[in-house]
Amino acid sequence: MLIPIRQLRPHSFLVKRLASTYRPQQEHRNQQRKMTKSKKSRGPPPEGCLMLPKHPELAGDEGEGVELVDTHTHILSTYAAYTAKYPPPDHTHQTIKSFAKDVLQSHGITHVVDVWCEAPMVKNWREVVDSLSELNKDDKDEGMKYSFVVGAHPHEAKEYGDEQEREMEEAYRHELCVGWGEIGLDYHYDNSPREEQKSVLRRQLRKALGCGLDKAITIHTREADDDIWTILTEEVPKYQRLHIHCFTDSPELAIKLLNHFPNLYIGITGVITYSSNHNTSQVIRNFSAAGTTLAPPANPSDFTSSPLRIVLETDAPYMVPSILPPPSELGMKGGQKMPFCHSGMLPWTAQFVAKVLNEGRGEDDAKWTTTDVLKVARENARKVYGV
Repeated sequence: MLIPIRQLRPHSFLVKRLASTYRPQQEHRNQQRKMTKSKKSRGPPPEGCLMLPKHPELAGDEGEGVELVDTHTHILSTYAAYTAKYPPPDHTHQTIKSFAKDVLQSHGITHVVDVWCEAPMVKNWREVVDSLSELNKDDKDEGMKYSFVVGAHPHEAKEYGDEQEREMEEAYRHELCVGWGEIGLDYHYDNSPREEQKSVLRRQLRKALGCGLDKAITIHTREADDDIWTILTEEVPKYQRLHIHCFTDSPELAIKLLNHFPNLYIGITGVITYSSNHNTSQVIRNFSAAGTTLAPPANPSDFTSSPLRIVLETDAPYMVPSILPPPSELGMKGGQKMPFCHSGMLPWTAQFVAKVLNEGRGEDDAKWTTTDVLKVARENARKVYGV
């Protein structure tokens, strides 16, 4: 998902229209004052709420050595969300590297795949990548490793041209870049015309494959089932490594893609925990063979060959899982919510996936655990991105 900084204007069309419609009404002004007073009194949640307790299933021996890999996060956007919610100079983390190390790494994250999908590219992307790449040198055996992917998000298709492509190819050839993406189609928002989205998607696929670097491709698709199927099957070799990021579309599309591309993996974010989303859980259920439920791995080798072809991601700063510990346990007051998502929330998404996998399993059947899901997803991240 794309960083929405440019879209966060305080005087949007909707706000202007509402203001012009109701400004003469005293009742509206009084209500606005009440709302402003309420917001001021509540204030932002304390910064400490970002530091989550260790997930219960990772706190004991079972969690020893489990590697947490976030295969899709927007660190620059997450840091922007952090500084917006907790403005300088009073916030704890004065640099993006400090934020990544003290917030993400301290939650046990061992590797992140950062996503650069703006067009034109952020001017200081090299500086940010260089800063975050220093994490790879710190604590070589135990620190958090950094990789990234680069591509033009479908929202930005109308901005994509030769100059943007040259910049992205340069970034794509960087030693820490592990893929081209996120690219694709988004017919929900239609921020770019659909024909342009399709044309730019084909162009980027051809560029990524034509570079001959054998890196993964990260796909964004939303409400574009027919067109994404057509383009991928026409443009992408059968054995290409693919990550279908934050999948929420029809389970039927997921089945078709998984059957056609043997090296394709479905990205699962915290959106699977939302009551309004039924598709993603059904995709998980469909990994079970007909008439059976998918058994958890019984041996260490089973984690590398599991039919559960998913990777875990946060899409931070978006998609906060709905099953985090209660706000009161995180130092928040009534009505306050987690201000944004970050990679440390990954285990709660895994917990929900395990819950779905255990549906229909008998009392005597082995049950999936959070750590089972994390281990399978970790091995799958290695297969997709080589991380």
